[in-house]
Formats: sequence, structure tokens, C-alpha cells
Amino acid sequence: MPFSKKLIIVRAKLNLSQTDLGKLLHVSCVTISRWETNKSKPTKKAIYAFEELCKKYKIVFEKE
Repeated sequence: MPFSKKLIIVRAKLNLSQTDLGKLLHVSCVTISRWETNKSKPTKKAIYAFEELCKKYKIVFEKE
């Protein structure tokens, strides 16, 4: 599953705005928007932070 789709799913499950998710991942809401629309890719640090957030809230994605 693409990272952009995962972001959208997590935001929906946690009922977060792009701004709120950005604060949790220490990036701007514009960055979240760019990731969701595939206009840019997250850094390894951001991916790690996202994975830790998913672990914290027990959000699991199916393996491809």
C-alpha cells in the first residue's frame, strides 16, 4: 500500500486534520498534503515517526 494511502487511513482512523498529523510527525500541514498527493516523498526519519505513531495507536496495514 502506498505511503499516501496509509496517511489518509491513519488520519481518518484518528480523526486528525493534516495540521494535527503534521504536529505529531513534526512536519507542516503542507508536507502532509504533499505526501498524500504524491508530490513529495517522506524522509526515513518521517517514515519512522509515522510507523511509531501507528504502533502507538495499534494501526496495522495488510502486507502486500
